[in-house]
Amino acid sequence: MIRRPRIPVPEDFTAPSHSPLVAARLGLWLGVAFGLCFGTGLLSHFIQHPPGWFTWPTRPVNLYRITQGVHVLSGVAAIPLLLAKLWSVYPRLFVRPPLRQPIRLSAHALERLSVLVLVCAAFFELVTGLFNVAQSYPWGFFFPTAHYAVAWLVAGAILLHVAVKLPIARAALSTPLRGSRAVAAAAPGRDDSSERRAFLRTSVGVAGIAVLATAGVTVPWLRRASPLAWRSAAGPQGIPINRTAAAARIVVPPDWRLEIVWPGGRETLSLAELAALPQHTAELPIACVEGWSASAHWTGVPVVQLLRWAGAPTGRPVRFTSLETDGLYAASTLPAAHASDPLTLLALRINGEQLSPDHGYPCRLVAPSRPGVLQTKWVARLEVLR
Repeated sequence: MIRRPRIPVPEDFTAPSHSPLVAARLGLWLGVAFGLCFGTGLLSHFIQHPPGWFTWPTRPVNLYRITQGVHVLSGVAAIPLLLAKLWSVYPRLFVRPPLRQPIRLSAHALERLSVLVLVCAAFFELVTGLFNVAQSYPWGFFFPTAHYAVAWLVAGAILLHVAVKLPIARAALSTPLRGSRAVAAAAPGRDDSSERRAFLRTSVGVAGIAVLATAGVTVPWLRRASPLAWRSAAGPQGIPINRTAAAARIVVPPDWRLEIVWPGGRETLSLAELAALPQHTAELPIACVEGWSASAHWTGVPVVQLLRWAGAPTGRPVRFTSLETDGLYAASTLPAAHASDPLTLLALRINGEQLSPDHGYPCRLVAPSRPGVLQTKWVARLEVLR
């Protein structure tokens, strides 16, 4: 006679790592990682697509470099923490639904649905985020839009999950891992506290190693200790790039002139005339949304001084248009605060050398505390907006 396999129940899983004490602590750390990732990601989205009420400061010049680095590295840390959290709670999948109690059954089904949404959305964010830092997009949707929308889904699912599990989590977090009377009463003669602590230390350690192995993308002094960093100081003229001049199909006309327009006025300059204007050198980072960043010494004309020279009004937003014609970021709008900052340059040189084509020759925008996608290369036109 063949016996049917018995469906497991949560009580069958006795490993210390399945303890509510472990799950609650992992959930707390995972919540911090997701909170940092969500908050800094929201900032990055608002910088690139600013609502009317939003402003972003120009100083410190490394501010976006820091916030976007935190965004990516907190996402990296969340991956092992999420896997450890799922391991600690997966026996809960075998809780049998209260079929004879409609109200409790509905609550049970709603909780399971919310957990499913949370797990699927969290994995979507983390996996697509990893593909994004590798600049690989094997899907048919536009990554920024989908990533932003699902981020709100994750945030809402986390809040719902916390609200449902708060009494259990609060009790578990208030119970010490070492010498717990509750645990001793539940399992006389057995002390699993050392195993629980070892599992938690391992989970946090793996998350720390993952961060250390990748942090060199944005922390220069960690580059030699970060074997998995996806960008380094290597690249044309010592600075990495995301898009080459060839990929952007850039052709600089022999008679190239920079056009500056504003309501009621227009001025043009050749490259020689632009280089003859007073130049300023500043050390500024290029900080990309993929999390990598690198600093360089940029030399060029401060945008505010260029506008004054042309007789254009200052203290207004300025739209920069590239020679690139078909890119998503062929143009960008510089907020008034950045356009007025003396460190915002229309750069002609990098680290003492003339810009290479891949870095934006004949000139490019370099502004403090701005995403790299908004540091327009191959600039052809400046338009002062109203």
